[in-house]
Amino acid sequence: MGYLELSKELQEAISGGKPVVALESTIISHGMPFPQNVETALRVEKEVRKYGAIPATICLMDGKMKAGLSVDEIERLGKEGRKVLKVSRRDFPYVLSKRLLGATTVASTMIIAEKAGISIFATGGIGGVHRGAESSMDISADLEELARTNVAVVSAGVKSILDIGLTLEYLETKGVPVVGVGTDEFPAFYTRKSGFGVDCRLDSPREIAALLQAKWACDLQGGVIIANPIPESFSMEVSYIDSLIEKAVNEAESLGIKGKEITPFLLGKIKELSGGSSLDANIQLVLNNAKVAAQVAIEFSALNR
Repeated sequence: MGYLELSKELQEAISGGKPVVALESTIISHGMPFPQNVETALRVEKEVRKYGAIPATICLMDGKMKAGLSVDEIERLGKEGRKVLKVSRRDFPYVLSKRLLGATTVASTMIIAEKAGISIFATGGIGGVHRGAESSMDISADLEELARTNVAVVSAGVKSILDIGLTLEYLETKGVPVVGVGTDEFPAFYTRKSGFGVDCRLDSPREIAALLQAKWACDLQGGVIIANPIPESFSMEVSYIDSLIEKAVNEAESLGIKGKEITPFLLGKIKELSGGSSLDANIQLVLNNAKVAAQVAIEFSALNR
């Protein structure tokens, strides 16, 4: 039984060597309320098309790993919202065998993208090593997937609710290159600044595509982080966002919130404390990542013709 199902448009694009950008679905189900989640997902797809690539939103639905969702399928995810299961690598067998609706994280989107033959993926931010991981062992499966799956991930770095230093150390250990898009500093999602560097800075989509080609042509397994800072006009002050994160973390600790519930709680609390400005920033950085991903996909496609 084949579990992978691609839309007709996507099948034609991949077989024809056209540039394609994978998009996750957790941002639809868990990122924001309906109908804003659906509107944002469609805006991101439109942004990919605007720069000349084909969008491939990905999820698990009706016993299939689906890539290239229709508008109706995106609306279904958006309306179901947090009732949709959040799927990482470990969850595939259960969700597929039970024919449940599953939204893909960075890790699971990478898995399906690679199976479909898609090399470039745009998201908001990747998961990482959580604060206190030296005792909790709370490390996102995204990092392990980046070590094993040949997909480049365009993201605005990681949220500073995580331990950024340990996240970068983990990526280095796993041999995952961290490329700064026009920056020497690793971005921290809501802000362009983190105080940590990247492995290398590249200033054009063509240079980034060439790096990807070199890596995979040498059979060096694993992904690449394409760290794309949030646009300057939407970047928050480091001190401001850090103060909100500290309040959110303290409240989570006092309520005993842990594990997979911690990230959605912290993001929701930061949105509340920022009066919604963090959500606006989130949308803008995802659109910016879709733009860069489309540009890189075009150059990568041209190199591999």
